[in-house]
Amino acid sequence: MSEQETAAEPQDPRLTELYKEFDALGLIPLWTEREDLMPLHPKPAAIPHRWRWAELYATAVKAGELVPVGRGGERRAISLSNPGLHGLPHATPTLWAAIQYLGPNEVAPVHRHAQNAFRFVLEGEGVWTIVDGDPVAMRRGDLLLTPGWAWHGHHNTTDQPMAWLDGLDIPLSSALNTEFFEFGPNTLDDRSTPERSKAERVWGHPGLRPLSGLADTPKSPLAAYRWEHTDAALAGQLELEAEGHEGVTAHPGHAAIRFSNPTTGADALPTIRTEMHRLLAGATVPASREVASSVWQVFEGEGAFVVNGERFDVTHGDLVTVPSWAEVSIEAGAGEQLDLFRFSDAPVIEKLHFHTLPASVAERTTH
Repeated sequence: MSEQETAAEPQDPRLTELYKEFDALGLIPLWTEREDLMPLHPKPAAIPHRWRWAELYATAVKAGELVPVGRGGERRAISLSNPGLHGLPHATPTLWAAIQYLGPNEVAPVHRHAQNAFRFVLEGEGVWTIVDGDPVAMRRGDLLLTPGWAWHGHHNTTDQPMAWLDGLDIPLSSALNTEFFEFGPNTLDDRSTPERSKAERVWGHPGLRPLSGLADTPKSPLAAYRWEHTDAALAGQLELEAEGHEGVTAHPGHAAIRFSNPTTGADALPTIRTEMHRLLAGATVPASREVASSVWQVFEGEGAFVVNGERFDVTHGDLVTVPSWAEVSIEAGAGEQLDLFRFSDAPVIEKLHFHTLPASVAERTTH
């Protein structure tokens, strides 16, 4: 409410009665709420934040000693809670991120849900995730997909624990009231450990589309995106840049790839964008803003994020959340290259066309 309206209210009993009537009818006038409902630019409740992997992992180890994996809780997953979201288990208002820890020879039971999910493996191997009956090996640097409604369970075949990053669109699904969940069998029937999953044998050949009866799908049919291919793609961009070819990297010394659906070329998951970035030692990503919100994880190397003027030094495994319209720049350390995994809600933002801004708005809100 403006100062003029506030001053006028006690002087006019009719206005006082009008506001009482609003309350009784469950109404709120726009003129008292406009700046909150329609701000001049996004003002997310989530704040820039960094989580240290070393601390997360140590806490996960303690949870592994005390908390069993089984029916009901289903997973030993510890979610990142953004300090700006008042205790909610969300990294941003649309993205959920967690460290999942599976102990030696443990089994996580089968279930499925409407929410889309992925797993990114920071280190280790020896766990297989069974996605719709297809055993998929999980290894360092791999991106594993569990699209919405895919049955999935995990089993650790080793005497060593393993932890990885989980990402889901749980907050988005919750806001839209589209949550569904279903328990699967109490036992994991398939304990096989193939080197390559069935999905990889069909779809896992870079640039090659099988000519078969398999139809296009909105969610990638490829359950695993292997580090060997990701690493080669990033290295190739930087090699070509070093040879003098233009336009092969995102910025000088900055290679980047997006994980895509081989049937359509779109994002691998319909609600989550997944990417890998590599910065040469000393390289920088210039400051920029976008309407999407994102979470970054350091795969290898050291560097720093500067988000809305706040500097976060990062090293192996650390996670940084970047809210919508936050200004972010990235610096690689001077000693070695910096590899970063990133996921965001960009596919949703783009499908709804919220990412397109008039020139006047973009100019005003970036200064």
